[in-house]
Order: sequence, then structure tokens, then C-alpha cells
Amino acid sequence: MLTIDVSRRTVLRVAAAGGAGVGLAGTGLVTSGPAAPASAGQRTDFTDPARKLRIAILLFDGVTAVDAIGPYEVLCRIPGADVMTVGRQAGRVRTDTGVLTLGVDHTLSQVRTADVLLVPGGNVRDVQADPETMRWIQRLHRHTTWTVSVCTGSLVLGAAGLLRGLPATTYWALKTELARFGATFVPGRFVEAGRIMTAAGMSAGIDMSLHLAAKLAGDRIAQALQLVVEYDPQPPFDTGSPDKAGPELTSLALRLLRNSGAR
Repeated sequence: MLTIDVSRRTVLRVAAAGGAGVGLAGTGLVTSGPAAPASAGQRTDFTDPARKLRIAILLFDGVTAVDAIGPYEVLCRIPGADVMTVGRQAGRVRTDTGVLTLGVDHTLSQVRTADVLLVPGGNVRDVQADPETMRWIQRLHRHTTWTVSVCTGSLVLGAAGLLRGLPATTYWALKTELARFGATFVPGRFVEAGRIMTAAGMSAGIDMSLHLAAKLAGDRIAQALQLVVEYDPQPPFDTGSPDKAGPELTSLALRLLRNSGAR
């Protein structure tokens, strides 16, 4: 019986040996020059090998898995990135379907600063109603370079008072909820407002994370990261928004969403 090792490490070694790889200087992973041009949210040269990029991802019971994991797969590969999963207590949290679990490595009290704070969506009402978590988000946001959300994570940022007077986006079925927090809904895969970014539903978190990676480490790194995760969407259907899907499919989508809740 023939056994084939198809681990990613093996693939990378073979590719490099065959000449498919390029030197570090060619990728931009080694740099002695300045970082990408500064923006409203960029204050530090994260391409400096001596400078760790601290990224905190909030996890909670009821989180939507792809909201956290999609961005994680991009952001964890930025050179110098140190990704932390943070929650009220260390251990496992169960995702919104009630099937998957994700691991929390750090409690809120253990993480006092971060360069990037990422708040995923899901069943967020308990998070919004938790004073400890809301205070933690507010405290971290004072010193972040970027505070970002995916899907209904924007409603958590809104509840923390961070979106007043700002354009923002969220999951399509809950776009009117943003007005409760003084934000203005803007359609789009993600919206950048100062040093806050909000992404639309679920898969949009990958789009936002690639944009964020470009802000933090430059376009070349972000472009390479898009290849790393092979993000080259070619969906078989064109029904990814209510406008394109129409009323019947929109109604079906909402039923499917409700039926996939925790069980």
C-alpha cells in the first residue's frame, strides 16, 4: 500500500526544492525599509522583526466559527503576528450551531493591550449584556491600532459605544440594528472608518482580513497571504446577497439559519 504524505510542511519543502519558492527578500518578509504608508489606523511598523503584532480574537459561547477562523487563517500568518484567543474564562466555547467547539487560551483579565482586536459575530446578545466583556472591549480599543468585527460582531462594537456617528456594516438580515447604536449602515463586504473596520456576514471576514493585512504589513504580504489561503472565490451561484437572491431564497436562507441554531 502506497502512503503519500500530503502535509503542508512537506508540500512547502518540495516546492522550495523544486524552485517554486522564492527567497525571503523576494517575498517582502525581510525588510529594512519603512512600512506601508500610514493610514488612520496604522501607527506602528509591524514589518520590524523585533516588533510583535498582538492580535486578540474574542471568543464566546454562540460564536460563529467562520467569523473567527476565517480571519485567523489570514492574520496568524502575518510576519511577527502573535494571535491570542480571549474570553471570559479559559477553555472551550461552543459555536452557534452547538456542534463545534473552539478554545480560549486567555481570560479577559490576562489581556490588557492588543494591536488588533477582532470581535466575531454569532449569538451576541449575552456578550452585549455582559458588563465585564463590554468594559474589556472599551479598554482595549483605547490603545488598539485596529478594532475590527465580522458579521454581528459589529453589534457588539455598537453596544460598547464604538460606532456612534460612523459608517458600518453587518450581517444583511440585521442591518437595521446598527441604527440603534448611532451607526449608519453601508452595504459592502467591509467598511473602514478611522481605525475601525466592520465586515459583513461570515465569509466577508476574509476580505476584511486581507485588507487589514495590507494595512499592517503592506500589499505584497497581503497578496501572498491571499495565495496562502487560496482565496479565489468562484461560487457556482450568484445569490450571495438578498438583492441577488430575491425574496423566495432570502426567506429560505432565514429558515435555514434558524434551523442551524444550537441543538
